[in-house]
Amino acid sequence: MKELDISRSILKSHFNELLNNLTTDVVIVGAGPSGLVAGGYLAEKGIKVTILEKRLSPGGGIWGGGMGFKYAAVQKEAIPVLEDFNISYREDESGLFMVDSIELASGLIFGAIQKGAHLFNLITVEDLILRENRVAGVVINNTFALMEHFPIDPLTIEAKYVVDATGHEHDVVATLSRKNDVKLNTPTGKPMGERSLFAEPAEKGVIENTKEVYPGLFVCGMSTAAVFGYYRMGPIFGGMLLSGKKLSEILIKRLS
Repeated sequence: MKELDISRSILKSHFNELLNNLTTDVVIVGAGPSGLVAGGYLAEKGIKVTILEKRLSPGGGIWGGGMGFKYAAVQKEAIPVLEDFNISYREDESGLFMVDSIELASGLIFGAIQKGAHLFNLITVEDLILRENRVAGVVINNTFALMEHFPIDPLTIEAKYVVDATGHEHDVVATLSRKNDVKLNTPTGKPMGERSLFAEPAEKGVIENTKEVYPGLFVCGMSTAAVFGYYRMGPIFGGMLLSGKKLSEILIKRLS
């Protein structure tokens, strides 16, 4: 065992996978619950999926459960998604199903990778490739470089479809709207901003608003609330899981 061999093997493995993903079918920006579910289902169907997460740890806001208490709620309709990702649950007297948030986060991450998705952390999407009024890929940079405001030029990944799964920040859609004179598929033509918490309509809205917001660009998860002006829902994750599943079904049809 030589130190140089360790370094060489790590670099070779990483860059071989990254090079293989410079052209892909779907780029999902954000490895939260909806992005991981969508990525897993897409990859399972043989679609090439690249998931990019700007943080060190994928999983989005799952890890903290509710206010740091490590359980999250899921409604009955989303149980098949938990089962598809081999995540355990128990029914509560309220009729909701309780999930250990640590198991949920780690199970979705592991499941997405095992189903064939390519997941990269510490990569930030800072812009989009825009060709002939259609999103054609993403512009990526090193998260640490951007955190320190280093003037480092980015690289690019080409994709047939891009998904904004960045959550409340809706970073991808916000960037597209801010930098380009485009009209989004929203009532105002712009991101409408997330509304305050109202769980029941929020859970329905996140699924309903999982759709294409601009040619080649889709939204899922909490990005839908910020883009379409809908409510947030707090630590219940069924809508997020079902949003990811719905997105995968839409893109499977598009790519078939």
